[in-house]
Amino acid sequence: MLLDFNSEKPIYLQLAESIEDNILKGIFQEGSQVFSTTEISVKLKINPATAGKGLNLLVDEGVIYKKRGVGMFVSIGAKEMILKKRKNGFFEKFIVPILDEALKLNISKSEIIKLIERG
Repeated sequence: MLLDFNSEKPIYLQLAESIEDNILKGIFQEGSQVFSTTEISVKLKINPATAGKGLNLLVDEGVIYKKRGVGMFVSIGAKEMILKKRKNGFFEKFIVPILDEALKLNISKSEIIKLIERG
């Protein structure tokens, strides 16, 4: 897990996204245990509260779950949840602005497709 301490993105969000990336890559399999708050804070040299905030974000989203006294585990269906969330985010962040600009420039759907294929 790599964090960019110079980024404007909060550390806890970077941590949550890094864990999601590892789930998507298959590093953390569904049902497998993930690092604890303490392990993350020691490894990455971050405040345990920051590590906890990143993990709790994923718990709140249902991506991971806590087993009291045992640790944190990847939820069954987590990969699909992450893909769905990221695809929706991709649509909102990239596609919507493209479509708005295309509308202003009177670019047709087929022209947009050609431009994408050209890239």
